[in-house]
Formats: sequence, C-alpha cells, structure tokens
Amino acid sequence: EKKLTAFHEAGHAVVSRFLPTQDPVHEVSIIPRGMAGGYTMHIPKEDIWYSSKKRMNEDIVALLGGRVAEKLTLNDISTGASNDIERATEIARSMVTQYGMSDVIGPIKYGSSQEVFLGKDFGHTRNYSENVAAQIDSEIKRIVCERFDRCEKILSENIDILNRVAEYLMENEKITGEEFDAIFNNKIDEYKKLVKTRKENEKREEEAAEARRPQQGNEAGK
Repeated sequence: EKKLTAFHEAGHAVVSRFLPTQDPVHEVSIIPRGMAGGYTMHIPKEDIWYSSKKRMNEDIVALLGGRVAEKLTLNDISTGASNDIERATEIARSMVTQYGMSDVIGPIKYGSSQEVFLGKDFGHTRNYSENVAAQIDSEIKRIVCERFDRCEKILSENIDILNRVAEYLMENEKITGEEFDAIFNNKIDEYKKLVKTRKENEKREEEAAEARRPQQGNEAGK
C-alpha cells in the first residue's frame, strides 16, 4: 500500500509539472490522513475567479495522474483513484452541460436549475431528449478518455522522473515543494540538503514546543 500510494501521489505531482495551467506543488505526502492514503497539495499562484477550457482540460489530466501512474508502474489499478475519477467526470460534465465547451453539443446549457424534491435529496429536472442525453454521455466519455491518454503519454515519456519521485516519497513519506523540484530536476544533493535542513528545523520546533509545555506533577503532594 505504501508503494502504491507513493506512485499514485507521484503521478499527480509529476504530471502537473507539465501542465502550464496547474499551480506549483507545495507538498506531497503518503502519510494517511482521514480516509486518504496520501495527498498532493498545490498553492495557487494567484486568485482565479473563472476557469478556461484549457485549464479545465488540464485539471482533468492532473486528476488522472494517480490512476495512470498505478497502471504504468504497478501493472494494476486500485480503488484509491475513485474520488479523482469522480471529480474528473464532474468537470467534464460541467464543460458539456453548463459552460458550452463541447463542439458537438454546442454553446447550450442542458438541465434546468429548478430544484425538484426527491425524497431526501434535491435533483434537477431534465429538459432535453434521450438522444441529447446519449450525446452528452458520449462527450463526457470522450473528454475524460482523451485526457487520460494525454496523461499516460506525459508519464510514459517521463517514467524516470515518476520512479524517482516515488522512490524518495517511500524513503521520507513527505516532501516539500522545494524538495519535489530538486528531485524532479535530478538535483539529489540539493534535495538531501533541503531534507536535512527541514528535519533540523522540525526537531528544533518540537524541542521548543516541549519546553513551553507545562511540567506535570510538580505540584503533586503539596
């Protein structure tokens, strides 16, 4: 599981470096957190109030990085990519039905915003035919599958970088954005210096926190 998680998160991080619209990697971890086996965190370079078709397409590519990395390196796939696939599918659906970004479907919004109470859930009324519904499904599948192929091409052509990042993730369990950049560019000496400095800083912070913590038991028996 540790190896699978390392390649999964390395896949997200590495592919995002080849996508111009994606934000820089801030941290990658394979330490379990909640229901997630690991995470890849990005820090936005600037506030974005709307998204472009290019960015949404590349968001899908980045989301599929974990699943593609598993496929390429472990010759298997896991359930760990389920949330990534769900998010990628929803982006593609929004592109087709809300934002008019499909040349096949056209610049039309499909689906009414009028809410209909269905038991305990709220749904949306459908204002289009079965034929259009089939076209929408076909377009969503095309968008996601084409982005999957693009992701696979990027990671296949840079498999050495993917392996290197996963290897160092397995070794240290967590890497910062600076450390990731050093590994990505194969500057291993620089990476080792960064890790040493980070761990020394973390140790000093722990010691300082311990010194500030009230001593227990000093008043006992008084």
